[in-house]
Amino acid sequence: MAETVIDDELWEEFHRLVNMSSRQLRDWLRTEGADTGTETEPDRVGPEIGRRILAVLGKRRTDLDADDIAVMRRAVDEITAARGAEAEREPRAGRDDWRRHLMSLGHDPLQPS
Repeated sequence: MAETVIDDELWEEFHRLVNMSSRQLRDWLRTEGADTGTETEPDRVGPEIGRRILAVLGKRRTDLDADDIAVMRRAVDEITAARGAEAEREPRAGRDDWRRHLMSLGHDPLQPS
């Protein structure tokens, strides 16, 4: 397997913004996917990007491939865009749909930085 190099800046930014543990994210995705009308397999719940972020969290840095790096960049971009200029401020709940979207990306806006 060809070695994929991930730059330190992306690695650090991803892990700063994705502030939920893999267990927290997995539980969140299962909770969000639970519905009286769903019979989704546990590994298929939640949005695809959330599942892909969860997969990245389960890997060592040396095991990441180009697809994983693309997922990390997308997560950083989406979380940064959703948080906007207030990203450095105190944690806050915000609108319910906004918080749910961020949590599906592995970012809980109520957790301190």
